Amino acid sequence: MYEEHLKYYPGFPIKGVNFVDIIPLMQDKKVFANIIKDLGKLVSSPNIAAPEARGFLFAAPMLVNCDNVINVIPFRKKGKLPYNEGDLVGIDIVKEYGKDTIFFRLSDVAAGQPDADGTFHITFFDDILATGGTSRGIAEALNKTRITYKGKEYGVKVTDFVFLVELDDLKGRRVIEDIAPVKSLINLAGTDEA
Repeated sequence: MYEEHLKYYPGFPIKGVNFVDIIPLMQDKKVFANIIKDLGKLVSSPNIAAPEARGFLFAAPMLVNCDNVINVIPFRKKGKLPYNEGDLVGIDIVKEYGKDTIFFRLSDVAAGQPDADGTFHITFFDDILATGGTSRGIAEALNKTRITYKGKEYGVKVTDFVFLVELDDLKGRRVIEDIAPVKSLINLAGTDEA
């Protein structure tokens, strides 16, 4: 249903990769509205962790269209988040194209709210699950994080991973499913460049 709106770019950004372009899903208002609704049904936590940039495009609309979502926590590349001393956390990740570092602010997690069990439950959301390196790095860092909220300290727990598209051939699910359940709206096989 949604797959017909995707576009593919062989050899981008490097030879051997068949890039899956999700932007066309945002070029039809009805399709985009339905996707946001369907993604919102997969999210189990009130807080969503979303890495830049395409993760933002779908996480932010969930904030205003899905009653179960109350906070979006942005994860950005170096130099993109202003911060106060002690607020910024860096995470080294291994992506499909190499190593990188991504950052989040403790204050952005604390902008949400903990559940009655004393934990900030977080759904990790991204547009595409490829090799799982970004997802695993962020989830492991979040699960070790402690947040001060209204004068008390709370733990953080990634309760699920939600993806717009999962590239089945790259087996990223195997890299993260030991941390939390993995849910995908679209599953694609055979996305490697021939």
